[in-house]
Amino acid sequence: MPEWLQTLGMGPGVTSWEQAAQFALSLVAHLGLACVLGWLVAAVYRLTRRGESVAHTFPPTLVLLTVLIAMVTQVIGDNVARAFSLVGALSIVRFRTVVEDTHDIAFVIFAVVVGMAVGANHLLVAFVGLAVVGTAAILVQPRRQAAAWSEADARLTVRLAAGLRPEDVLSPVFDRYLTRHELTSGSTGRQGAALDFTYRVRLRAGVSATELVEELNRREGIQSVELNRT
Repeated sequence: MPEWLQTLGMGPGVTSWEQAAQFALSLVAHLGLACVLGWLVAAVYRLTRRGESVAHTFPPTLVLLTVLIAMVTQVIGDNVARAFSLVGALSIVRFRTVVEDTHDIAFVIFAVVVGMAVGANHLLVAFVGLAVVGTAAILVQPRRQAAAWSEADARLTVRLAAGLRPEDVLSPVFDRYLTRHELTSGSTGRQGAALDFTYRVRLRAGVSATELVEELNRREGIQSVELNRT
């Protein structure tokens, strides 16, 4: 193997083309097996959540995370410093960037791991991992369901003026337009001048998303409304 390729770092202990090929095949086998097992994990998850509303991006994310963890294990090896570097990098990305979709988080981790592999001089891990994870992402990419609003849950975020009780303002509308609603989170907004509440909701048959949003906007004390499919 040319000296310049050895200095780039094709893999641990790789000093010839034969060793590089063997190491690449080993990587493909390990990452491919991780992909298959990740798919089984996603299948078990779907089986145990049958009949419940599940975000359509979550099972594919489980597959990608399984492959990514196998990939990052190849990069870190026994190097404790790299492990702490990865944790630090992901912490910065996680707390400085608002990522709502779990599928997007998987790609953030993907970018960090590939960059770490290149920086740690593990080019084969970077290239093979890029190929395997990219292929897995295409094969298990989430497909949005064209279900009616009354057949799937949605995420409703409502901003209320501070001092108002959400039960007093929202309950009459919810009882009229929704078959179910569940509060999932609450937070303050505008430096405490408003309250943000997020619900998992399902519309009644025959009710459109536009009708719900318009009715909420007409309620006194509601500053903004956002309705999204989950």
